[in-house]
Amino acid sequence: MIKENQGLLNKIHVVLDAVVIVISYVLSWYLRFRSGIFEMDPWYLSLQVYMSVLIFIIPGYLLLYYIFQLYTPKRVRGRRLEAWNILQANTIWYFWCLFLVLLFQTPDGFSRTMIFVFYCINIFLEVLERNLIRMALRKIRSQGFNQKHILLIGYSRAAEQYIDRIFQNPDWGYSIRGILADNVPRGTEYRGIKVLGRIDNLEIVLPENKLDEIVITLGLAEYHKLEKIVKMCEKSGVHTKFIPDYNKCNTYKNRIQK
Repeated sequence: MIKENQGLLNKIHVVLDAVVIVISYVLSWYLRFRSGIFEMDPWYLSLQVYMSVLIFIIPGYLLLYYIFQLYTPKRVRGRRLEAWNILQANTIWYFWCLFLVLLFQTPDGFSRTMIFVFYCINIFLEVLERNLIRMALRKIRSQGFNQKHILLIGYSRAAEQYIDRIFQNPDWGYSIRGILADNVPRGTEYRGIKVLGRIDNLEIVLPENKLDEIVITLGLAEYHKLEKIVKMCEKSGVHTKFIPDYNKCNTYKNRIQK
């Protein structure tokens, strides 16, 4: 279900991005030529002429947004990183447009000032749009909707810390179905999350459960099982994430240094 939801959300994102581009473009034209803020040229191109090039601008922007990974899931993606990617995509398009205008410029051509105004407004509205979407999604997830069902493989300090982070951030929308582990008895609990069985049970669990993600949280002593687990997950097509046991690794490193 979560994959279908993500696909629908990406389509909505693309449509909203296209709408934002059009709004930014029209608003930029009015600010440049009708607001009185800027010095008026004796003659300028009409809005209809400017709008005619949107057929090239919109696909170009959407392609850049895709290249800069602006359509990836937002659950744990930082706002600053997303805003930085928006800035980079817009900057590349701005300089490309500026290059074309300078290359083919005529006295009655496109306004460089208008292009710069569009660059600034589009960045602002794009960041605003995506933050509003982020806030709406987090509110929905914190209320128990659009959950991503995951299973942890391995009981370790890394597993406990990962569970703590999920409980501290309900807006991420993660629902932990349980843990498979060999180093603790079945039924062991941590914050209500139970150990359901041994790691070998993964071959049975994967076909029977509709899991969105497998999170590998093995302790350092069990890393030899990693290759086998990854192969099973890849065979089932379930996305796999690896959480290193940093505490154990640091302890191991300290022992070697001593």
